[in-house]
Amino acid sequence: MVSFKMLILILTLFLLRGAGASLIKLNGNGYEDVVIAIDPNVPEDEKLIQQIQDMVTEASTYLYGATEKRFYFKAVSILIPETWQKKNEYEEPKLETYKKADIVIEVPNPPGFDVPRTDQFGQCGDKGERIRLTPAIVLGEKLNEYGPQGKILVHEWAHLRWGVFEEYNEEEPFYQHDGRNVPVKCSDGITGTNKVYACSGGSCSIRNCRTDPKTGKLNKDCMFIPDKVQGEKASIMFMQSIDSVVEFCTEKNHNTLAPNPQNKMCNSRSTWEVIQNSEDYKNSIPMTEAKPPHPIFSLKQIRERVLILVLDKSGSMAGGDRLNRLNQASQLFLLQIIEKGSWTGMVTFDSSATIQSALIQIETDAQRNSLISRLPTAAGGGTSICSGLRTAFTVIKNKFSTDGSEIVLLTDGEDSTISSCFDEVKQSGAIIHTVALGPSADPGLEELAKMTGGMKTSATDNAQNNGLIDAFSALSSENGAITQRSIQLDSKGVTLTNEDWMNGTVIFDSTVGKDTLFLVMWTAQQPEMFVMDPSGNIYKNFAVETSSQMAYLQIPNTAQVGIWTYSLKSSAQTLTLTVTSRAANPNVSPITVDSRMNKDTSSFPSPMIVYAEVRQGSLPIIGADVTALIESADGTTVTLELLDNGAGADVFKNDGVYSRYFTAYKENGRYSLKVRALGGTNTQRSRPKVNGAFYIPGWVENGEIKMNPPKPEISEDENQANMQSFSRTSSGGSFIVSNIPTTVPDVFPPNRIIDLEANVEDDHINLTWTAPGDDFDTGRAEEYIIKMSKDILTLRENFDAALQVNTTDLIPNDANSKEDFMFKPDFLIENGTTVFLAIKAVDKANLTSPISNIAQASLIIPSAEDPFSPSAEDPFSPSAEDPFSPSPEDPFSPSGTSISTIVNILNNCFLTF
Repeated sequence: MVSFKMLILILTLFLLRGAGASLIKLNGNGYEDVVIAIDPNVPEDEKLIQQIQDMVTEASTYLYGATEKRFYFKAVSILIPETWQKKNEYEEPKLETYKKADIVIEVPNPPGFDVPRTDQFGQCGDKGERIRLTPAIVLGEKLNEYGPQGKILVHEWAHLRWGVFEEYNEEEPFYQHDGRNVPVKCSDGITGTNKVYACSGGSCSIRNCRTDPKTGKLNKDCMFIPDKVQGEKASIMFMQSIDSVVEFCTEKNHNTLAPNPQNKMCNSRSTWEVIQNSEDYKNSIPMTEAKPPHPIFSLKQIRERVLILVLDKSGSMAGGDRLNRLNQASQLFLLQIIEKGSWTGMVTFDSSATIQSALIQIETDAQRNSLISRLPTAAGGGTSICSGLRTAFTVIKNKFSTDGSEIVLLTDGEDSTISSCFDEVKQSGAIIHTVALGPSADPGLEELAKMTGGMKTSATDNAQNNGLIDAFSALSSENGAITQRSIQLDSKGVTLTNEDWMNGTVIFDSTVGKDTLFLVMWTAQQPEMFVMDPSGNIYKNFAVETSSQMAYLQIPNTAQVGIWTYSLKSSAQTLTLTVTSRAANPNVSPITVDSRMNKDTSSFPSPMIVYAEVRQGSLPIIGADVTALIESADGTTVTLELLDNGAGADVFKNDGVYSRYFTAYKENGRYSLKVRALGGTNTQRSRPKVNGAFYIPGWVENGEIKMNPPKPEISEDENQANMQSFSRTSSGGSFIVSNIPTTVPDVFPPNRIIDLEANVEDDHINLTWTAPGDDFDTGRAEEYIIKMSKDILTLRENFDAALQVNTTDLIPNDANSKEDFMFKPDFLIENGTTVFLAIKAVDKANLTSPISNIAQASLIIPSAEDPFSPSAEDPFSPSAEDPFSPSPEDPFSPSGTSISTIVNILNNCFLTF
């Protein structure tokens, strides 16, 4: 049973829930606490700060109009790097950090890749993670390619805040309908022309598109080039760069036929329909003023890290080896995790609080050891969490403001008075990270973390799972450069039943290796320990802390790239090993793993989703083996393979975000998440997945085509250069599950299929998709129901009434397998035929998945008169009827005319990265 206090907490957290760490609030019609962070690697440029303000001001007016006077930007904080020049007008941050930033201004990676984009993990209507812009975008250097900065920001804001998707399709820019190849666009009223723009050897040419004689589809190089002057007002999620575009597509003008991500993910609903279904829309009414109020900006500069450890030493900490485990985890934090230059102090508490150390700026190992010597050695007394927090505020105020300071609060007990200091905590401006140890830690811990933007973690009494070490390892600075932060490479444990070995390997890639530490802990007696590097050199010189039952080995200089081996020999006891390191090169971003659940709380039978983001800088790492370990309150662990396959819980394939549904609930209470990622021979860096503003290839002005430079491409060879195997471990914090019945019924249906594709092959239709499971994306579905229609609305609005396909011989495969099904329809597939298809999956309990994305199969047989069909004599010969058909003298002639002869076409046309 869940305690009454826990139920109250769950309700509170439900009301406070959010997709991520964002601080944004909608106050009336204005968005407050929007955080824009300038990445520390961005070169100092005072103009950038003013341009950010101009961009937001422009965007606010544009957003106000686009949402029918419903939303605008009210209060925005701009985080300025610590290394930039200090000014009196700069404030100190409070809860704002780089990690919580909604919009990040960052150096393009690779150079020249100035693509505005939004990290978006969730389903239709789910909030995104963050917006990424580059200085070139903010400074207005890409107006021709993306349009005004303010319009770009509104496009990205719709991704971030309302969970809508793109209305274009970079991979398939055209689709077939009514016997024609049609550009993927919204609305249909956007005009333009279809052309191929090819560059080679320093010269470029424009030619007509060609069709494949077998499929009738346009060639891959064909692109839609819009008219510069338009009358159409929609849509912002297609081409916000068009001057006339000031609205989102609505139900009236939405192109439901276009095979774009918006239709695929949102069941063919328009962006405005999704926005109307958001909590923002439901909780607001339109304003009457012609223009919105001017945004209020706060300029805040990052300072040194100020952190206090607030540690419970009450009587309950004497049991279950908890006090010793607290010491072990705290020692790791002080030795390895807290960054050089940080100010750190310590407070312990039971029924009252004691200052163990005032703030010390950590510059030397001696200072670290001085703090370690103050850790508690005895437990006793009651639990007064507020006493610990109030004393920590006092320690901080002796030297600094509490604004933006951090407190790490660890406790294993309940405190009936914890809420008495909630108001003080809110007013302090401090960030409180909470560590709940054991099953009885106070439910109010999560609320403390939530109200201050801190991290929530938990650890059980099962020492083998290493949960307390993982919790402290996750507490690297949320500011500063990623190259300065501690990175956990491995975290493992084993319980030996007799004398045996704990053997394993850790992979060091070239992005890490500085300040490396191997930490070994035991529960009974010191084991034999040694570590071997890739060259066969053996390290045995561990520093042993007998009283704390731990030992650590610090690797000098930079650890050698390759496979390191560790071996621990012991009699029956529990052993754990943790490996941490830092970036090998301050100028090269290390590979990182960030993990979390999609929400903080869940009430059965609502499922949860695990996300793990594997990146090097902003480049996704694909092809890794990623595993989630989810530990319940009783110490039981569920292992879950995470996938980046664009199916089930995973929205986009190969975007470096690995996802999976979690439904294996064991009991009510806290759960903790840990993720392991291993990179091997199939692992590679990839270009960033673009969920963002459309790159305009060129414009048609007064009948002339004026091309922009081709969009920079990432060279695969350069992208894979120096890509090596790696190992990483990440703590994803804790979450709470409630209302789990004693006997868990089968209530989870198969997941929605989101990658259905259809093609006509002779007189058959071939369908492919990723198999769902019995419970979302786990197990095996029982059967498929496939429907088809020549009317897309019939499938969308009345699936059951559509024509059913015979699937008698179609037996579902295991979840996440590829399905391939070919059938011959009962009607003749003629030239110009378009058929729409959709699937539902059914499990053994007769639970049915939502309708899949709607796929379309079309047949176009190019005719000799087709203006885009190649002739036998000249494969590039255009039709005379084509209004853009070039004459031999025309500068658009496809004969390879130099780009210098084309009016206003830009140079440097072929950029490869």
